[in-house]
Amino acid sequence: MDNKTEKILVWLPSPMGDAVLCTPALRAIRHRFDSAQITFLANAVVRQVLSPGTFNDNWLDQPSAGPLSLARMLRRHKFTLAVLFKNSFASALATCLAPIPQRVGYSREVRGIFLTGRLYPPRLADGSFKPLPMIDYYLAVASWLGAETENTTLQLAVDPTDRETLLRKLPELKNVTGPLVILVPGGAFGPSKCWPADRFAATADRLIQERRATVVVSVAANAAERQIAAGICAAAKNPLISLADTPITLGQLKALYEKAGLVISNDTGPRHIAIALGCKVITLFGPNDPAWTDTDSQNEIQIVGTAPCAPCQKPKCKTDRHLCMESITVETVLDAAAKLIERP
Repeated sequence: MDNKTEKILVWLPSPMGDAVLCTPALRAIRHRFDSAQITFLANAVVRQVLSPGTFNDNWLDQPSAGPLSLARMLRRHKFTLAVLFKNSFASALATCLAPIPQRVGYSREVRGIFLTGRLYPPRLADGSFKPLPMIDYYLAVASWLGAETENTTLQLAVDPTDRETLLRKLPELKNVTGPLVILVPGGAFGPSKCWPADRFAATADRLIQERRATVVVSVAANAAERQIAAGICAAAKNPLISLADTPITLGQLKALYEKAGLVISNDTGPRHIAIALGCKVITLFGPNDPAWTDTDSQNEIQIVGTAPCAPCQKPKCKTDRHLCMESITVETVLDAAAKLIERP
């Protein structure tokens, strides 16, 4: 591959958390093709969370269209290489129809025939995918392209404008005396990942009483997560700052996490934002295997709930009791919080 003449399309994964886990691979590809023109294709949420950034030269918004329409759009850009971090059948078909000469990605979802460079995810004896960190999964693609992949650190940047506008939206953050603690009680995956609202509330109260913490409840702008935030605020004995009441942009969310002394999160996308910005993080695991999203961060403590049915990998619990998440106690979380807050 001639670095200077390459026009590279990088099709990013759609979930926000996966896109953040992909940043070590994106950095490696940028270094490998330092003189090439690199274009990212992604949905609006992924574009916002990865911007500003230095890993690409251009952006393409992913339209809601079928493979034929996507192929027509891609054909106009005359890409020489497509790197498919998105695992869909449609992404491989569209780049083949474009036609982009080199198309590299994982051979899964019955799409291997459309790829010129195929990687195969490791599987267990029963045919299911072997759990491995998604960071390594994405870096394997960069390695196949000849990139150096030793650096596995997640990386995000914050726009200075978002820092300024955040403080205008949340002026109470200007005079924080104790640690700023962010609670992330939701999860796009489904309710099975969610620690009970009353336990988030009890944890917030103890941190406020014992450490003079300022506590922010960080939720997405949808009805389900607003309801979760309302439940936590109602159960808490002390006032909390709820983003359900004051919605902020993704750029401002990154600016908020950048200021955090501690983030307590379900296994969901904002957890990866926090780790990428160097926050101290407590992650609560129940139905999902931590191996998939392990980042090897020295600033993270993982608390894994136990139950006979865990890890089930199901978005909604099939039992009346949410046993795996309920097995995580407030005291366990507070002990982890003390270790992280007191750590230099």
